Parts: sequence; structure tokens; C-alpha cells
Amino acid sequence: MVPVPHRTLLSALAVCLCAACTPTSRVLLLPQEGVKSAVTVTSSTASAELSTPYAVAEIGRKGELEQALSSEAEVRERYPVLLALQPPPPQRYTLNFQPGTSDLTPESMSRLDTILAAARARSGGEIVIVGHTDRQGAADANDALSLRRANAIRDVLVSRGFKTELIDPVGRGEREPVVPTEDDVPEPRNRRAELIVR
Repeated sequence: MVPVPHRTLLSALAVCLCAACTPTSRVLLLPQEGVKSAVTVTSSTASAELSTPYAVAEIGRKGELEQALSSEAEVRERYPVLLALQPPPPQRYTLNFQPGTSDLTPESMSRLDTILAAARARSGGEIVIVGHTDRQGAADANDALSLRRANAIRDVLVSRGFKTELIDPVGRGEREPVVPTEDDVPEPRNRRAELIVR
């Protein structure tokens, strides 16, 4: 039997101990532009909610769960390959309408080709269209108008060759104004559709 130097045994022991301390799973919450997010991490013995960007939960071999906080710099250094795989952030556009109609203003109509080019340049190329109204008129009528506005833009995009299945039109009525107003106050900036290209 060949004697093993004492120093080598200590080094091997340190490596084994570190391997035993290495978490089996690591969950890291990345920030999302314009969206507050959270995730619950559960192991066989514990549970934790991550709700702060760059929060970390590590699960050990026996189910123990430890929380920590990382940083953008640390994440960029540690996971450059994974970050490179992320899709680019969504592009957002706002188009405006003529009062009480689903007709785009001429300026907004002229922006549709730019939006189409942006969607076609992305690998997913989906477009979410969220229609809105100002507070003129009844709330249920505004709900219907906001959806008509989203569908009108969808129809124009489809007529220009964009696939229907890549467009998701929704209406929000008067509930999410850019400029809060009293009831029945006309506000052109609230008569809009937000297009999210992702």
C-alpha cells in the first residue's frame, strides 16, 4: 500500500465536503420588464417565495432550503451563456384612434408598417393588441369599443400578410387610462391601443 501524504487527504476531504454542500437545485428570479413576478420554491422540507429580482433559493441534498440575494453583475458573470439565450425584451407601441370609432388616426396608421417589420424580425413574432377607450360613454359600450379597436388593428395587420394566429386582440375598456379623468371627459391619449411585439 502506497502511503498518501497527509496534505492530499485533507484536500480530498475538503473537496468531498464541498460537494456535499453544493445545492442540488438553484432557483434565481430574474427581473421582467414592466412586470412584477414571484415564484414559490418548495423542497421536501421547506418552502420559500422569491419576489425580489435576483433573489435566490438553493435546495440542498436533504431538502434544506436557503435563500440569498444575488445581483445583476453576479448573474451576468455566472450565467453568460444562459442570458444569451433569453429572447429580446418585448417592443411596445401605442396607436391612437378617432373619437368614438375604431378608426386609427392617420399618424397611427402610418406606423403599422414599422410594427409589422419589428414583428417579422423576431423569432416568435407575436403581437398582443390591447384596446382602450377614454371615459366618454357607458362602461359596457367602452368595453365593446376597446375590443373592436383591437380587432380593427388585427384585421389591418392580417390584410398586410401577417398571420392571424400570431395576433392576440383584447379590450380593456376605460379601466386603464394613461391620463385619469372624470367620467364623460374626452381624452385623446386614452383612445388608444397598445401593441406588444414579443
